Amino acid sequence: MQEKIFSAKRPILSKLVAFGFQKTDGGFVFKQDFMDGDFTAIVSISFDGKVDCRAIDNMNDEEYAPLHASGIVGGYVGDVRLAFEKVLQFIAKNCFEDVLFVSDQANRITEKIAKNYGILPDFPWDDEKFKPYGVFRHKDSGKWFALIMNIKRKSIVPSADEKQTVDVINLKRSKDLVEPYPDGVFPAYHMNHKLWLSVALDDTLSDASVLSLIQSSFEATKK
Repeated sequence: MQEKIFSAKRPILSKLVAFGFQKTDGGFVFKQDFMDGDFTAIVSISFDGKVDCRAIDNMNDEEYAPLHASGIVGGYVGDVRLAFEKVLQFIAKNCFEDVLFVSDQANRITEKIAKNYGILPDFPWDDEKFKPYGVFRHKDSGKWFALIMNIKRKSIVPSADEKQTVDVINLKRSKDLVEPYPDGVFPAYHMNHKLWLSVALDDTLSDASVLSLIQSSFEATKK
């Protein structure tokens, strides 16, 4: 639920205190009772924008574990989940702004592509799963040279946790870049491994290194 609501949003720190957040040593904390006071929503936001949300059962002063059990739907648990989600949605509406992608690096890279090439991503897919995938295209040919998507980290790192996701950018591979690739660079996700590669946008590589790979892809995909 937390990822669904806040994944492509960033907190506007200047609005948090006015909304009711309390400033702490680690960031900001907001508490609100719901379900007639039976539960308390606690939302913590660190200074670097990380969000943590918990629903506390006030009867035993413990986190309400059934809320995170995906197999439990409907009934009382469903009512609690819906009420908790409404609290989080209200916070998201009033204290957050939309961004194009999940990771900070993906959004920084998007801004730099716009600055360097005058190109913004388009989002051509209607399917809910692929809707957030952004394509960067050459202005003259419409041919794309980069694709940013949020995927399960396990898709590129088999040992990763099943629940972890990561933004990656798929790029045309320079002929002089051969395996083994440097850290943060992988055989392309769902594309021809000989021609394309995936770069994790999790700050493993610096922005400058990612932009260098983008430039190679841009040149390799020209009309």
